[in-house]
Amino acid sequence: MARKLGLLAEHFASIEDPRLDRRKRHELLEIIVISICAFICNCETWVDVELFGKAKIDWFKTFLKLPNGIPSHDTFGRVFQLLNPQAFAECFRNWMIEVCEELGLKQVAIDGKTLCGSHDGKAGKGPLHLVSAWATENGLSLGQEAVDAKSNEITAIPKLLEVLEIKGALVTIDAMGCQKEIAAKIREQEAHYMLAVKGNQERLHQDLADFVQKAMENDFAGVNHTYHDCTEKSHGRNEIRSCYVINDVSMIRDLELWKDVKSVVAVFTNREDKGKESCELRYYICSRVLPAKAAAAFARNHWSIENSLHWVLDVIYNEDGSRVRKDHAPENMALLRRIAMTILKQSGAKQSIRAQRKMAGWQDSFLEGMLRKFLGI
Repeated sequence: MARKLGLLAEHFASIEDPRLDRRKRHELLEIIVISICAFICNCETWVDVELFGKAKIDWFKTFLKLPNGIPSHDTFGRVFQLLNPQAFAECFRNWMIEVCEELGLKQVAIDGKTLCGSHDGKAGKGPLHLVSAWATENGLSLGQEAVDAKSNEITAIPKLLEVLEIKGALVTIDAMGCQKEIAAKIREQEAHYMLAVKGNQERLHQDLADFVQKAMENDFAGVNHTYHDCTEKSHGRNEIRSCYVINDVSMIRDLELWKDVKSVVAVFTNREDKGKESCELRYYICSRVLPAKAAAAFARNHWSIENSLHWVLDVIYNEDGSRVRKDHAPENMALLRRIAMTILKQSGAKQSIRAQRKMAGWQDSFLEGMLRKFLGI
């Protein structure tokens, strides 16, 4: 193991230490490194992090100084309770920008998640809600933004977009993010959008529904469009998805208010599961004219933020079960989970995330392989 911190030091060394000088017995960067490694290796609490650090102290000393040994769990908790979450997240985003330059970025899915266990009733504090950006094809968490207690995702999404490097990517957001200002913001950053349209944009939704349903009745005769369908069978479920991309957007009455909208996407899903049949028709507006096959893939891949990020955080990392709730600790711990998960996703190992976490804790060589490849240490 190289005795330096490489890329990690480059992006995290500048973060301001919130502690008083007389209480700094451990270097901030070393606290962050130990925490990241611990969250990779199946730890969930600050007590876990301390125990992991002490068990691996000889290994950590191959690339960390540790003049006063491994910090206590109280030190870990206090540091992340005080650490500025915006500054911590900015370091992470800058790190991801460098990674994405090498991997390329095709689709960025944005969605929100509530950390149910982070509420503090005694302090009158509700649960933390985070809006996350997820690179669907790369399996990378690109950043997060906390939703203000008196606001909602509509205000958090532009703040997140502001700090992301998304040039050339297609940004997909569910109906909450279908806002004129958000569409304009994405285009300002030289990216494209594909936004789900539902009842919260009643006028727009009505325009699309009236046009598409009439077109379907006439088998899209005379409509400039492309079409793609696919069938998927698994675990007793049969699903047929039909995607139409309509390249004439003149049916939108407020067209001039939606920045650079170029096409309308309609996805019709017929699902049969254990003898029960259900149908769903979803609408999107898009700033690109996509082939129907590509549009269908983008619409489906958007939900990888639920399956590959949020589900993993809940089931593998027990995020909703975490009772960390003081000051900035919930937001900073949430970012540690996302950093660890991003490293695991990029490891190239064949094992599941759950198995990789255990193996990284058991085998120093397995963990070292991840760190060399992704952190440059």
